Amino acid sequence: MLDSDDTLAVKAQRTGFNPVLTAQPRTIFDVMSNLAREMDAINLGQGFPDQDGSADVRAFAAESLMKDSNQYPPSLGLAELRLAVADHYRRFHGLDLDGMTEVVVTSGATEALAAAIFGLITPGDEVVMFQPLYDAYLPLVKMAGGVPRFVRLEPPHWKITAQALDKAFSPKTKLVLFNNPLNPSAIVYDADELKLLAEACVKNDVIAVCDEVWEHLVYDGRKHIPLMALPGMRERTVKIGSAGKIFSLTGWKIGFVCAAPPLAAAVAKAHAFMTFTTPPNLQRAVAYGMAKDDSYFAPMRAGFQRSRDRLAAGLKAEGFAILPSQGTYFLLLDLEASGIDADDWTFSQRAVKEAGVATIPVSAFYAQDPITTVVRLCFCKQDATLDAGIERLARARKLL
Repeated sequence: MLDSDDTLAVKAQRTGFNPVLTAQPRTIFDVMSNLAREMDAINLGQGFPDQDGSADVRAFAAESLMKDSNQYPPSLGLAELRLAVADHYRRFHGLDLDGMTEVVVTSGATEALAAAIFGLITPGDEVVMFQPLYDAYLPLVKMAGGVPRFVRLEPPHWKITAQALDKAFSPKTKLVLFNNPLNPSAIVYDADELKLLAEACVKNDVIAVCDEVWEHLVYDGRKHIPLMALPGMRERTVKIGSAGKIFSLTGWKIGFVCAAPPLAAAVAKAHAFMTFTTPPNLQRAVAYGMAKDDSYFAPMRAGFQRSRDRLAAGLKAEGFAILPSQGTYFLLLDLEASGIDADDWTFSQRAVKEAGVATIPVSAFYAQDPITTVVRLCFCKQDATLDAGIERLARARKLL
C-alpha cells in the first residue's frame, strides 16, 4: 500500500529528504488532470493540443530515427539545430546570434530554465519573478539557493509598472525570470512595458532569463518582441524557446537557450550535468521545422485564434465574462465579473466533479497573495471538445 502525501512529508522530515521538494504540493496540473481522468471529464485544464501537429516534422523524425545515428549527440546540441535556431530568430526577430557559441539545445524548456538558474546564480542571490508564474520557477530558484522576490500582477491587464519593479529589485538581485507571452494570463507584453523591464535590468546590472516559449502563439496581428532585442539587453539576456510549443508537439521536450557566449557557457555546463543531451532524431526534425517560413506559422496562429474565438463566443453566450487572450493556448474566465459567488478553487473542483469539465484555478500560479477570481481554460482543442466544455461550464455555473 502506498503512503499518503502527508505520510511521505513526515518521513521526508525525519530522513532528511530535500526540504524544498518535500514542501511542494502536487502540481495543479497533476491534480486536475487526475480528476479529469477519474471523472471521465473534458480536460480544458492542462495545456496541450488534442491533435499532434506538423505531420512533416514528425515524419522527418521517424525517418531520421531509422536511418541516422542514435548515439550520443554533442551536449550542446547538433550543429544543424543550433544553426537552424540562430537562423530562425534572425529571420523572425532580427536577432544576430552565432549558432555555434550562443545556442544550447536542452531537453525541453523547463530543463533550459533549470540549467539557467543553476548555472547563473549562487546561494543568497535574489531572483525577481512575476506572479502569476509558471509552477517550476519558484522550486528551481529555491533549490539553487536563490531568494525569491515577487512582482504581483493583477487582472484584467496584468500591467508591469516602474513602481513595482523598483520595489522588487535590490542590490542583491542577480536574475529576473520573465515569461512573455505570459502563462497563465495570456498577455503579450508591448514595447513600453518591455522597456521598463529592460531599463530596470540595466540599471541594476541584472541578467534576464526570458521564457519565450509562446513566442509564435500571438494573435490579432500582434508581434512578439524578445527582450533580448531591447537596448542594453543583448549581453544580459538568456532567451528560452520550445519546439514543443512551436510545432504542437509538447511531448518531444526539445528546448533551446540563446545567450551571449559567457552566459551560454554557464548554462551549458549546468545542462551537461542534468540531461547531458537530447534525442538526435528529434533534434534533426526540429532543425528541419525551424527552417519553415510564415506560410506555416500564419495558418497555425489562425487556427488557434479561431479556437480561442469559438470558446470565447460560446462562453459569452452563456453569460460568462472573459478576459483578453492575446497569446498562448489559454483563455481566462473572470468569475467575479460573471456573477459567480465562488473562488477559483471551489469553482474548479465542482466543475470537474459535478459537471465533468476540468479547469485550472489561477490562484495556483501565485506564491503569495493570490488572485482567487480567475480560472484558466485551454482552447487548443477540437471544436466538439470546446462545445462540450462550454455546455458543461454552463452546467457548473448553475450548480453554484
